[in-house]
Amino acid sequence: MDAGRRRFAVAAAIIIFCLIVAGVVITFPKRVTPNTTIMGAVLRQSKDPRGQTPIEGAEITAKNGLVTARAKSDTSGFFRVTLSPGVKPSEAATLKFRHSGYQPLDVTEFATDQIFIARLVPISPEPTAEAPSTGVPIRDVRVRYSIKTTATVNVGSIAKTFEVPNTGGVSCNGHPPCSPDGKWKAAVGSISYDAGEGNEFQRPRLSCIAGPCPFTTIQSDNFSSPGRTVKVSVLNWSDTTTFLLEAQVIRTQISDTVRYSVPFQIGNEMSFGLPPAAEGLSIEANVNGSDIVFPVGLNVLLSWAVCTVKVGADRSKLYSCELKPGYRFQ
Repeated sequence: MDAGRRRFAVAAAIIIFCLIVAGVVITFPKRVTPNTTIMGAVLRQSKDPRGQTPIEGAEITAKNGLVTARAKSDTSGFFRVTLSPGVKPSEAATLKFRHSGYQPLDVTEFATDQIFIARLVPISPEPTAEAPSTGVPIRDVRVRYSIKTTATVNVGSIAKTFEVPNTGGVSCNGHPPCSPDGKWKAAVGSISYDAGEGNEFQRPRLSCIAGPCPFTTIQSDNFSSPGRTVKVSVLNWSDTTTFLLEAQVIRTQISDTVRYSVPFQIGNEMSFGLPPAAEGLSIEANVNGSDIVFPVGLNVLLSWAVCTVKVGADRSKLYSCELKPGYRFQ
């Protein structure tokens, strides 16, 4: 092999070596491990599925080796803890659940995308489905509240005629008002009508009912948004014409609509929800044979029960009430 061929072989070997190295770098990039998330819900432990209510404010701690993440359950009991990169989904993490009203719970779970349900045992005795047989009886409990509603009602209509006097065939001679082509002397007729305090016009319409209607045109009107008043101006460049203005008269009223609901009861507890717009909450109940209405303020004070309220993200409210000693649901 001569010197030229040897130099070519060496150069080719160097190029192939560089390509191999580059191929290794491209084929095996540095892998970034994504965050691992564990999510689920925290519920109250109960034999009765109806008693497995969401627990708000439970503190959740997830730990895997040196990696620790914390979260709190929301009003629906939902929680989500995110472990830092480096924790593989196949690795186990220790979850700790803490709440002042419940016994602590420690569990070991794999960091997977499965939904995890944590059921905490309440410190106080669980309410039973059977109500106690002694104490002042309370029955026929109803929740009463009101919601403001808006209603639009038809309160009448108008039908008004008006004339636009004019003499046809008279040259305009540049003295407005004139016909659209500027040739004939014209006249303008207008009408304005007030619907009265609190009323509005709806769907106004104007009709030419007499005279040379083809030689008229509407100059201006507020028919697209009439409101309390409706008005229109008409240009007439022939003989006298007569118009009819018609419209419906409506009134928008805001009123309180009373609504009732029956709370859910289990053992010595009851719960009920209210929409965000609910006002004037009161509870009606038969206490020891007497029908009584209990107005409920912001603190939900009842003589026979202790109540708490949770406010959701949409401002809806969930009330939970527990009977005081000496009372029972009948």
